[in-house]
Amino acid sequence: MSFQSESDTLSFAASEPLTLGVEVEVQLLDEETLDLSPQSPALLEKLSHLGNRVKAEIFQSMLEFNTGICKNAHDVHADLAKTMDASESAATELGLRLASAGTHPFARYQERILFPASRYKDLIDRNQWIARRLMIFGLHVHVGMRDGEHAIQMTNAALHYLPMLLALSASSPYWHGEDTELASSRITFFESLPTGGHPCLVRSWDEFTELYGRLFKANAIRSPKDLWWDIRPSPHFGTIEFRICDGLATLEETTALTALIHALCVFIDRQLAEGRRFDPPPDWIMRENKWRASRWGVGADLIMNSDGQTAPFREVVRAMLDTLQPIAKELAYEPLFETIALILDRGTSSLRQRKASHSAGGDLKAVADFNAREFSARKPLWLKS
Repeated sequence: MSFQSESDTLSFAASEPLTLGVEVEVQLLDEETLDLSPQSPALLEKLSHLGNRVKAEIFQSMLEFNTGICKNAHDVHADLAKTMDASESAATELGLRLASAGTHPFARYQERILFPASRYKDLIDRNQWIARRLMIFGLHVHVGMRDGEHAIQMTNAALHYLPMLLALSASSPYWHGEDTELASSRITFFESLPTGGHPCLVRSWDEFTELYGRLFKANAIRSPKDLWWDIRPSPHFGTIEFRICDGLATLEETTALTALIHALCVFIDRQLAEGRRFDPPPDWIMRENKWRASRWGVGADLIMNSDGQTAPFREVVRAMLDTLQPIAKELAYEPLFETIALILDRGTSSLRQRKASHSAGGDLKAVADFNAREFSARKPLWLKS
């Protein structure tokens, strides 16, 4: 997605409220070695008829799939399915397979080839080793906002739920051939970027634009796209963008998490319309809960208040699903919420990958194969312990 021209001032584009746009970052795997393969230029050429539905990413061993503007998660599913079907067919012709988990189990970042675009060159020049390690894959969900003020109020409310979204999406247990013992290792890479990680807390659109102007003047950023926050306003699109999630391993899970984010935004929007205001969580709680989601995934205990009271993640999310149930019914999301419930009960992609490794005697090539098979199946391949 392209952003507005470089400027120290921001305007918030018109957008139909609560519409959706989804980006999925995808791994290109050599069908023989199952290592990452730098063939995105060739694959992009074969998929040129899809236009902006398929875009380059920082390295030539990855692509980004984009939807158009969607009314709901069902539209997202249909849109992504068409792109995935066309891409898999073209990838097969090039001797490639596709996967969408948050990290590759054994690929090495030192071997990645930069995609030839000035933005990526500038990113490497500024951040060096930090940016060279960005061999990671995420899910980004845009939600349309009425205006900038609406975007900030929705963001401050959504901050309370980000650890839940991270834990449900956790799919990056391996890095460079090692088990990190984390459910999501991907999310930790953004913490090393000065404009990465959880967002700076602001309470109004004016406060955000003032902050943006200062960052721009200081040459800390050149556009809103340089704010690599877990959630951020995207003024050019008139959206807020949820960026905290690992890439979901399957289309079914991607659709389910998109539905949860959509239902949550509908709920918050209605609460705001009734006059409720959401203060952002205390910084220490936001940081600790994010760490717990990264470390233990759906098995975490979350901090519930400033007194330090905790509750099991699964209980917190089940209560949230109950609260959102009327909206799920209204949007015909009940089957998608059932997928969320299955993830709570059976675990995320991180657990499935570890089971695949265990079944293969620790062979991480088997994990890469498993991830590719799940991507192709479009739904989780639940494994027994």
